[in-house]
Amino acid sequence: MTTTASQEELFRFLEDRFTCAQACTDCARACALRASLADPDGPEDQERVRRQGILCAEVCDATCRMLSEQTSQNEATIRIQLEWCRTVCLECAEIFEEYAGAEDSAKACRECAQACADFMATLR
Repeated sequence: MTTTASQEELFRFLEDRFTCAQACTDCARACALRASLADPDGPEDQERVRRQGILCAEVCDATCRMLSEQTSQNEATIRIQLEWCRTVCLECAEIFEEYAGAEDSAKACRECAQACADFMATLR
């Protein structure tokens, strides 16, 4: 029989997992949008924004898919994916903050990075 405390821990774990997956989805959308606005034939810095936005969207999408799977996953693998996502999101936020009009994308990246960190803290 599952105790109330362990049920509460499970609910919190699933809630944190969902929050992280949702933040990844939001970040992926924001990064894909930002990447589509950057002119690939423009200055080198615009190409950097575009490439970083695409990378971040792909990493966030992969992380969201991983967190959405119903199968049992190795905790170490989850931690590696979350840390990768957190790092890429922070790097992307720093790049986006250099450009006017990219504030919302930078914010989505930072929120995703925080959600990944928060979820990692729930893992044992």
